Amino acid sequence: MPTKKKETPIVMKLEQNRKMMNERVGVDQSFDVGFRTLHLLDHEVNLYYVTGLVETATIVEVMRQLMEMNDNENDVKSAFQTIKDEIPHQQVETTSNLDNCITQMLSGLLVIFVDGETEAFIVDVRTYPGRTPEEPDTEKVIRGSRDGYTENIIENTALTRRRIRDERLRHEILQVGNRSKTDVCISYIKDVADPGLIDLIKNEIENIDTDGLSMADKTLEEYLVNQGKNPFPLVRYTERPDVAAAHLFEGHVLIMVDTSPSMIITPTTYFHHVQHAEEFRQSPPVGTFVRWVRFFGIFSSVFLLPLWMLFVMQPDLLPEPLAFIGPNEESSIPIIYQILLADLGLEMLRIAAIHTPTPLSTAMGLIAAVLIGQIAIDVGMFVPEVILYVALAAIGSYSTPSYELSVANKMARIVFVILVAIFGIKGLMVGFLGYVLLLAKTNSLNTPYLWPFLPFNAKAALQIIFRLSMPSLKVRPSVVHPQNNHRQK
Repeated sequence: MPTKKKETPIVMKLEQNRKMMNERVGVDQSFDVGFRTLHLLDHEVNLYYVTGLVETATIVEVMRQLMEMNDNENDVKSAFQTIKDEIPHQQVETTSNLDNCITQMLSGLLVIFVDGETEAFIVDVRTYPGRTPEEPDTEKVIRGSRDGYTENIIENTALTRRRIRDERLRHEILQVGNRSKTDVCISYIKDVADPGLIDLIKNEIENIDTDGLSMADKTLEEYLVNQGKNPFPLVRYTERPDVAAAHLFEGHVLIMVDTSPSMIITPTTYFHHVQHAEEFRQSPPVGTFVRWVRFFGIFSSVFLLPLWMLFVMQPDLLPEPLAFIGPNEESSIPIIYQILLADLGLEMLRIAAIHTPTPLSTAMGLIAAVLIGQIAIDVGMFVPEVILYVALAAIGSYSTPSYELSVANKMARIVFVILVAIFGIKGLMVGFLGYVLLLAKTNSLNTPYLWPFLPFNAKAALQIIFRLSMPSLKVRPSVVHPQNNHRQK
């Protein structure tokens, strides 16, 4: 449990407050910390702000409006209340805690101290640098909205609020990190989300004791869920506001972390990671077809290579019409080594594509396809069938909507191939059983990972297999324990 830090009060002498601010924030050392002194109604007033996080025009307007008080006001005794009334901004708060003043100032707010007062004004004038909302690269759709979350938490809450104009939508903000003071927002619909889940998430976040969230949402995730050695993702990420809104309507809780465009959706199951917005932008039959193709791709990404490896080792398992799938050429390199080299080589190409500047990525793809692939076959390093099945497995991985799940399945595929090479069909059966048992015993925030198949829920399982029309979905998923179970009145 993190120890609660003792609060530092604001004192009446402005000189002492200024001294503490200079010592703790480094006003004279950090060039981006702004400081101004004004004299209003016979009182000295100090303004503190971070230049890169505030709206300059708003700061200038606030100071201009305050300076006009000297010409329009004569009541010196009520200077504090007069200043509060004259600040030209819609969001003004007061605080008696110096620590809160520093935290808010470093978050982009304007802090105003008045001589002789034990309270300070906090004015929300922040404007974070960042990009405009645009369609996420990993969640593109043919039909649908083109806006996506950004690194600005204020914009992200607004994008969600635009789609859910319900007075019961809540955005609760917390700050995590003893040094970073990162803003973390918990979003949910008050009369739908499970209060126990909300309290669990709040407690987990409030108990985080660290310097800062250096990797934003990913760092928070590792504190929130007990990942351990399990490679499978326990939370779902999305950068689409429409996907986030759909999960809020179901009763999920969203977690937004400032500086990250990815929203954390909790709780999630295995099948949340294989859904895509494109399925719901098409008619139910088309959406079902797209979903089945995706399921086939995911299945292929895990089991195609081990099965082919098994048939290479034991061709007698193949019926006569399928005898063509075996390698038709001899090679001095064992098939198991060819598969592992090709699979790891493809993973290296993927990593290289991420690190390669966009103008050079096309050239790198040509080099990989022509020079590496074809020449490797010509020199006898790989038989053509290895390249074919490794490529098909890779396409299956790329068809997986969740990047985290695709990598976890790739790791499982490599383990399956090794087990088949050592133990044959027994290795494949043991690997498959271990794969299912690992998923079956996995829980994400007290939610069974293989729901609705373990434990079995017939109606929910039907919705996984088929993309049903929205009017037929009258109840929310029971796995999130919603307060209001009915979607429609």
